[in-house]
Amino acid sequence: MIDYTFRYGDLEVFLLIFVRVLAFVYVAPFFNTDGIPQRIKIGFSLLFSILLYGAVPLETLDYNTPVGYAVIVIKEIVTGWLIGYAAKLCQAITAFAGNIVDMQTGLSMATIMDPGTRENITITAALYQQVLAIMLILSGMYKYLIGALADTFTLIPLNGAVLRTDELMQSFLDFVSGYIVIGFRICLPVFVVTFVINVMLGVMAKVAPQLNMFAVGMQIKVIIGLMILYLTAGMMYQASDFIFVNMRELMNAFASAITPE
Repeated sequence: MIDYTFRYGDLEVFLLIFVRVLAFVYVAPFFNTDGIPQRIKIGFSLLFSILLYGAVPLETLDYNTPVGYAVIVIKEIVTGWLIGYAAKLCQAITAFAGNIVDMQTGLSMATIMDPGTRENITITAALYQQVLAIMLILSGMYKYLIGALADTFTLIPLNGAVLRTDELMQSFLDFVSGYIVIGFRICLPVFVVTFVINVMLGVMAKVAPQLNMFAVGMQIKVIIGLMILYLTAGMMYQASDFIFVNMRELMNAFASAITPE
């Protein structure tokens, strides 16, 4: 028979599970959208913590004072935040690629407010972020995020996180190199075409200095840039796959950096 008893000691363990899940939900992409009400985030975290409670390996918590328990709570917050932040970092690749595209096409001054983050971003960056969010849902990547959070309780038991800053820093540096490479892969078609257009306009400005090539080039780059974006829209699923692979690797690297030996 299933034991439904719930003691005071079980409440302490449940609260630690809830704190880690809540820290993850408030940081990880798809879950951290500001458009989602706070009650929904807390309710989802509470429900998911209840489902995890029976599967989490329970160990005796080593503390004697409220301060000791507070330290354990902080460790669980850091654990959930790091796992979620690893996924959020990869989401920023789309903003990086979109900023480069808008800078090359002359649309960098046109910014809009992202309803998800409530920050001003460029038009193409907002487009790429929305496409990534749709691909995250269609590909089932959100299931991987939930599964990764559940697996952390096996890899990193409650009060078992050990922060190794050197490994975290190395993982972050490795991510930055991949961040730039993937970002340029996404915006490479627009970047190459606009670069060629700039070279041609520079040559024409020398050949015919009486023509205002700066005024003409603005319209040309915008039109051609939008055409390239339209023609390369079918490649976004491949770019999303690159980002999701990098997201898995970074989450695994961050989890390994805080896993007890």
